Amino acid sequence: MIVSRRETWLGRVLLIILMVVTIVPFISLFITALHKPGTYPSGLSLPETPYWSNFVDAFTAADMGALLWSSALIEVGVVPVALLIATLAGFSLGHLRPPGHRAIFLAFVIGLTLPFQAVIVPLYYQMRDVGLLNTRWAIILPLIGLYMPFAVMWMRAHFVNMPEDLSEAARIDGANTWKLFARIHLPLSTPALSSLGILLFLWTWNQFLLAVVLVDDPTKRTMAGALGAFQGQWGTDIPLLCAGSLLILTPTLLVFLAFQRQFVSALMQGALKG
Repeated sequence: MIVSRRETWLGRVLLIILMVVTIVPFISLFITALHKPGTYPSGLSLPETPYWSNFVDAFTAADMGALLWSSALIEVGVVPVALLIATLAGFSLGHLRPPGHRAIFLAFVIGLTLPFQAVIVPLYYQMRDVGLLNTRWAIILPLIGLYMPFAVMWMRAHFVNMPEDLSEAARIDGANTWKLFARIHLPLSTPALSSLGILLFLWTWNQFLLAVVLVDDPTKRTMAGALGAFQGQWGTDIPLLCAGSLLILTPTLLVFLAFQRQFVSALMQGALKG
């Protein structure tokens, strides 16, 4: 397909506009965070004397060390387990296709339409009844279940497009289903797994609603969930609040920048196969 010069320039202009719309809020947060604590900055003007100490004060005031540890524990509890279950289920639905796989696939499609807000009240009472309220398990277990529809659909889409010839050749050589999965399909699933892992990491790190509703102790929440408590304490100090927000956003930005090649590779792989 030949793309005209006009379409090329239009695409570049749209990308520039999108980049500006995305970056300007971060620039505004950063500039505001450099102003004197307790002031109300306006516009995007840099202060005459940048207060870099706002980042140190925000880190100390919000007890970021404890929040980082809590978020890391929640990530370890959610991401590996969700990846394992989604990969096994995706392989089964996408490649093995057992009896009833279409009905199961439809159930996962319906699950994609279920918003977190619709289940937050039942989850609260369920976590309370099983004695997990105000613990990290109240965040970890619901997130694993709520991520399953998307995660299974993502991995199923990958395994559906895997060549049947590979499986037939492996079975002729004597490979059973587990060897077929572990030695043939799993190594070829690295792009899909890495990109799904990035998404699950970002979603878990930025999870706010479940953390606020199901856990009272800010030091047992995700960093995004703890921002609510930090805002309640320092909501009138706009520079300090912006500094805290940037500290919370930094880990997710670093993870995405570090693994962006794998993420784009998986998306391009899916587009080419589709």
